Amino acid sequence: MNNLIFSLNATMPVFLLMVFGYFLNRIGWMDDELAAKLNTFVFRIPLPVLLFHQLATTDFIKAWDTKFVLFCFFATFASILIVTLLSRLLIKQRDLQGEFIQASYRSSAALLGIAYISNLYGRATMAPLMIIGAVPLYNIMAVVVLSLTEPGAEKLNKAVLKKTILGIFKNPIIIGIVLGFFYSILNLPMGKIPDKFLSEVAALSTPLGLMAMGASVDVKKIGGQLKNAIVASLIKLVGLEIIFLPLAVKFGFRYDKLVAILIMLGSATTVSSYVMCRNMHHEGILTSNTVILTTILSAFTLTFWIFLLRTLHTI
Repeated sequence: MNNLIFSLNATMPVFLLMVFGYFLNRIGWMDDELAAKLNTFVFRIPLPVLLFHQLATTDFIKAWDTKFVLFCFFATFASILIVTLLSRLLIKQRDLQGEFIQASYRSSAALLGIAYISNLYGRATMAPLMIIGAVPLYNIMAVVVLSLTEPGAEKLNKAVLKKTILGIFKNPIIIGIVLGFFYSILNLPMGKIPDKFLSEVAALSTPLGLMAMGASVDVKKIGGQLKNAIVASLIKLVGLEIIFLPLAVKFGFRYDKLVAILIMLGSATTVSSYVMCRNMHHEGILTSNTVILTTILSAFTLTFWIFLLRTLHTI
């Protein structure tokens, strides 16, 4: 029972904030336009500030773990290879393969990783390391698979790939991590006033981001490609964890590192994957369905995984 309570304490506050956002959307207090603006705001300001502040006030040299970062990178890369092979076996329509691949591996790692690790351990120091290992690869490979499977496309669009790689270097989350990293290793002081200001701005990221995510859910849009979306959701929330969590435990990762890996593998498919699909001329129905299903179901699957890991005394 204690393990179940521990798990619910980690997942329910996150889930309830998303439900609250959905409720505000349904009563018209947070419409789709406001939710989209809040998503952009959180991505550009509070979330990068949170990552910067956490790293700037941490001894990053002591916190750095090369093995952990490399595991996140290679587990992500292997996940992409696995779902690519599955897409060839399960889906015949070429343009849908790209959507299936991206929806099956691309997590809301930054926002949810920070939320869950902070709920459990107070600070999310391991979340930036997980982001370094996984998120740039998320974005690059999403462009590759969507370009290769773009309707009517014969080969990878180099211009789009180049633009996305440049976009990664301009990504506010990456910038926040890099600045926080250098601030930490240079051992620069931080006065009480800037520390308090950054803390207040950073505190906006989790509640606003989760409410905006919940407000973006539209269950009425679940229609076409439902079968493929269910398969992608099962891979995202269950399949990848069965493969890589035992490996993570075998490699010796515990506590906040193991939770970060769990969120990297098993959190909901990010809403931005739908935006990228549409911008690269894909239909997007399979992706939007997977986003909705994983957003709803991840509250239960993540509770199960945290309960299991807690019962095994690994977190």
